[in-house]
Amino acid sequence: MGKPLIYEIWQKPASSCIIGICSAIWFVIHKKGIGYSQVGLSYETAIEGHYWRIITSAFSHINILHLIFNMSALWSLGMVEQLEHLGLGIYFYLHYTLVLLVLSGLLVLGVYHVLIQKFKLEYFRRVTAVGYSCVVFGWMTILAVKQPSTKLNLFGILSLPISFAPFESLIFTSIIVPQASFIGHLSGIVVGYAVGWGLIHGMNNYWALTMLGWIILVFVLSLKRSGTFELSFIEIESLTDPILPTVGFVASGNNRTIQMETLPARVAQLV
Repeated sequence: MGKPLIYEIWQKPASSCIIGICSAIWFVIHKKGIGYSQVGLSYETAIEGHYWRIITSAFSHINILHLIFNMSALWSLGMVEQLEHLGLGIYFYLHYTLVLLVLSGLLVLGVYHVLIQKFKLEYFRRVTAVGYSCVVFGWMTILAVKQPSTKLNLFGILSLPISFAPFESLIFTSIIVPQASFIGHLSGIVVGYAVGWGLIHGMNNYWALTMLGWIILVFVLSLKRSGTFELSFIEIESLTDPILPTVGFVASGNNRTIQMETLPARVAQLV
């Protein structure tokens, strides 16, 4: 017999809070009809100074299925909070969630920069990422390094050996959803290995609070600089606006993709 839900929430407080935040943000997006391009991360908007999108893109989900897939995986990975005896635990989880959130977003932008500037692939200039999967893949990878014998249970029906789960999930989503954000997921895996192998280490309460302070400062200043002060961006560009290009959804998977069908094209890759 499974443990009561309230007990599970008590054992995974940080994961539960993040799931609650993402769910609340999805509800606001759904109710207000917010366009993904107003919260998503793209190279084009980043070079315009919209650095706040690194945060908003991670916590935003375009539809309920996207939210459910990401949050279900995150809930399973919440076991990290219970592994203090392995040097993990809730503080480790909170500290390195910040690291995964920021570094995976920056790595995505760095890869886009190389593809655009060195290989002249202008397609990636307007690709817009939305979703929490970068962080999910990062935790999946950290757990694979720290606790390789663990089984990852997804949706109560799938059980994957955690040691293979990052690349199994990467390949699975890439096959099922060809336009899925391969770069976004791979970035989470790369940062996850850097943390798991100790290449990124030394985070404690002091550095975590310092990092959080800088994130808030950059978020607010870039929000003001980009002309979206007072969060007015959440009232702009409804997905149902008739002047917008047609949006097509690619079916199930751990992330979904929206392909705009008119030019200039903006492709949303939901991570």
